[in-house]
Amino acid sequence: MARETSYFVQAFDAGRGGNLKAGVPIACKTATAALRTAERLAESKLGVVAFSSTGDPEMGDYDDEPTVIFRKGELPSAFD
Repeated sequence: MARETSYFVQAFDAGRGGNLKAGVPIACKTATAALRTAERLAESKLGVVAFSSTGDPEMGDYDDEPTVIFRKGELPSAFD
């Protein structure tokens, strides 16, 4: 089992009824790339979060709690 860390950026826009609508998650190669992507998206999105998750991709077994690298704006409670 080889564990590896994956980095993602998730942006949110306004959805129906005042709910947040998640965009397509963006996979990044490094924490720095995720941070830069998130900072750029934060200028035009209602909310943005960059995070990492460590696990075994072959088994689909990832840590329960992601490590948040960047957050800005309105986000779902899962990122509090």
